[in-house]
Amino acid sequence: MPLSQLQPCPWAKGDDYLHYHDTEWGVPSHDRIRLFEKLCLEGQQAGLSWITVLRKREHYRACFHQFVPEKIARMSDAEIEQLLTDAGLIRNRLKLYGIRKNALALLALEQQGVDFAELLWGFVGGKTMVNRLASMDDAVAETAEARAMSKALKKAGFTFVGPTICYAFMQSMGLVNDHLISCPQHPDNC
Repeated sequence: MPLSQLQPCPWAKGDDYLHYHDTEWGVPSHDRIRLFEKLCLEGQQAGLSWITVLRKREHYRACFHQFVPEKIARMSDAEIEQLLTDAGLIRNRLKLYGIRKNALALLALEQQGVDFAELLWGFVGGKTMVNRLASMDDAVAETAEARAMSKALKKAGFTFVGPTICYAFMQSMGLVNDHLISCPQHPDNC
């Protein structure tokens, strides 16, 4: 497709979404902290629009120690209860406690010798799965890989990691590239 005809994915409307689309969404990451943060934030988004979480992300980072699992694991119930009064967060008890639960699950995996990034990337064979979607109608909400990831993470003690959340996580962290083929961010156009 000629460069002049390329357009960002249709969901990337507005400055916040467009910037996220152009600089983060679908960019592969193997960074433990970024992967953990995004998995937790995808869980916070459950039932809401991603823009809600995206606009609160910096505040989440401040409240949850930049998503360093060791620090989150040490957070007390009293600290999390206090966060439930913070309008800068999504004030859902299960979701906020879930971040600590996920930190504990990640640390337990690591104590067993599991590399978190390798575990996650293992569901796609260690490399980005590049899809070639012609339109948003071709997009799916979950895949066999996302279902397998969800099952493994739940077994390990993670929460808010259903197959749809896992697939959104996979898309956002570059395990899957679901930019439309008409998008300048699709690998065939870069």
